[in-house]
Amino acid sequence: MKSLSPRKAAVAMAAAAAISLTACQAPAKKVDAPAAEASKPVDSAVTQRALGDGLYEMAYSPAAKALFVASAQAFKDVNGGMIYRLDPATLTTQGETHTDMKNFGTAIDEAGEVFYTTNSLDGAISRVDAKSGKLLQRLVFPGKISKEGYPAGAREVLWHGNELYVGRVAEPGYISVVDTKTFTLKTEIKNAGKWVTGIIYSPLTDRIYAANGSGEILVINPRSHKIEKRWTPGDGKAYLFLNMAEDPETGRLFVTDDSKGKATLIFDERTGKVIKRIEGDAMGIKFNAKRNELYISQRESKRVLQLDATTYAVKNSWSFEKNPNSLLIGPDNNTLFVTLKAEFNKDSSTKGTDEIARIVLP
Repeated sequence: MKSLSPRKAAVAMAAAAAISLTACQAPAKKVDAPAAEASKPVDSAVTQRALGDGLYEMAYSPAAKALFVASAQAFKDVNGGMIYRLDPATLTTQGETHTDMKNFGTAIDEAGEVFYTTNSLDGAISRVDAKSGKLLQRLVFPGKISKEGYPAGAREVLWHGNELYVGRVAEPGYISVVDTKTFTLKTEIKNAGKWVTGIIYSPLTDRIYAANGSGEILVINPRSHKIEKRWTPGDGKAYLFLNMAEDPETGRLFVTDDSKGKATLIFDERTGKVIKRIEGDAMGIKFNAKRNELYISQRESKRVLQLDATTYAVKNSWSFEKNPNSLLIGPDNNTLFVTLKAEFNKDSSTKGTDEIARIVLP
């Protein structure tokens, strides 16, 4: 980066580490072409529009019948962020909420009336009314971890019961547990490895899984908040895990690595062992139980893949000019939403506006 102040440099690094983790990735290396290369992009009903800078995760509210998109806005000379409210059928903008902090991860409660967004660069989380888009509350987490005194990035957030689990990008990483009734910090799950990235809840095992940059899957008891197990691939290779999805019917946990491993690993939840490896860069991942399909966003390859979840064969793929990032399955299970990231310049500006796409699944 060119002549950035220490503050701006730290912010830019935290942004990269907390969300895309591209600053921490190894240089792109040539790997054997995955099976996906044999699949040609197909014609399908794809709606796409430029929306704004710094788009990250999405949440659908059944109460509001709206799609919310968290935005960090630009990282260069722009303070604060945005929350966009979109029509899920047309992607037209229905509302906007301007926030004084940048927004990244999202989670929504069971009723779909309140959603939460992490403010990674400020080590905070915000509570938002899903019907109005109004910011209701904010919790700034205590504690400083960097030499400069900046907070640990608040990356992924999981809503489970009356608690929020917020992964913190630090070394060592930890998880902040928030009581949703009081919106206060309840406890911290410490010693969670280098950078806590993805977090999901398994209805099969009644456990919370957290991925980290140390190549571990943490198995956490949501009642005691204790780490009970640490799963690793066991192949002697280095991994920087990002996002996860689960098929609770078969006990399979799907984990992406867009950096060191450049693959999607499939763990057997009964044994904690890897049973399958799908080669190729992988960022976001979602499992669709109704259709028995997997969806993977390939940021580096600029594609979104649709796979058969039993055979792992690529059924379809969609190519984009910008980099696919976050994924969200629509409420009908037949649509897929994708945020598309513009590439960054050396001065932290971007080479265009981020976009959102809606794919009608064939």
